[in-house]
Amino acid sequence: MDLQLKDRVILVTGASTGIGRATAELLAAEGATAVGVSRNPAPGTSGPQVDHIFADLTAPAAGDRIVETILKRHGRLDGLVNNLGGPDLRNGFLGITEEQWLDMFDLNFHVARRMSKAALPALLAAGDSAIVHVSSSSAHLGTRLNPDYAAAKLALLSLSKTLAAEFTSKGTRSNVVTPGLTKTAIYEAPGRFGEKVAKLHGVEFDDVVEHMSTSVRPQLAKRVSEPEDVARVIAYLISPLASQVTGAEWVVDSGVLMQV
Repeated sequence: MDLQLKDRVILVTGASTGIGRATAELLAAEGATAVGVSRNPAPGTSGPQVDHIFADLTAPAAGDRIVETILKRHGRLDGLVNNLGGPDLRNGFLGITEEQWLDMFDLNFHVARRMSKAALPALLAAGDSAIVHVSSSSAHLGTRLNPDYAAAKLALLSLSKTLAAEFTSKGTRSNVVTPGLTKTAIYEAPGRFGEKVAKLHGVEFDDVVEHMSTSVRPQLAKRVSEPEDVARVIAYLISPLASQVTGAEWVVDSGVLMQV
């Protein structure tokens, strides 16, 4: 299917690995000019060329600088994918410090809020543009393992609907993609969330993804999502083919939430 992305410029945050990288590469393969933003280079690249900007998006002024750079390089901006984010393991609500709450909201909510504000003037000028925010199924699940992360991702849902209400009629849609458990570096890289969960539950690090998937809803866990599974939904929502989709949440989790 042709997503009609040729000549469109789309910015993807957190694009060095995982869902962000898969999304940027898919958009480039579909003919878009994909611009990835991350603090670190991707660990080896393959497939279509993705333009890249290195930046720490937790710096408040980073969004304005990035959009300015894109406009200088490419002359326009047609889409924004707010993908950057990630959890950390907590020992219940009472064990989370004030600094941890603020840092978690900064990474998982305020970065997306600032990027949206920085990008919107260019998106509105382009017309027929879109924002896609990447949330998490944790936003809908009560959990003691990462309540600060879940709260920040739930706030992202509200932000998206607010943006959709104000800007859809002006030419910029806003939607959310909510992945469930997905095979990314968050779960598979040493020292990160997956390894901490493995130690907590007493399972081998290499088995943690399977353990987490079967413990949530084993009858539905036929296959844990790959980053490309989520990227395909993001690419559709950022494309003109989704022109009638706004203020919505699309869940990619093998049916775990099954919301009504």
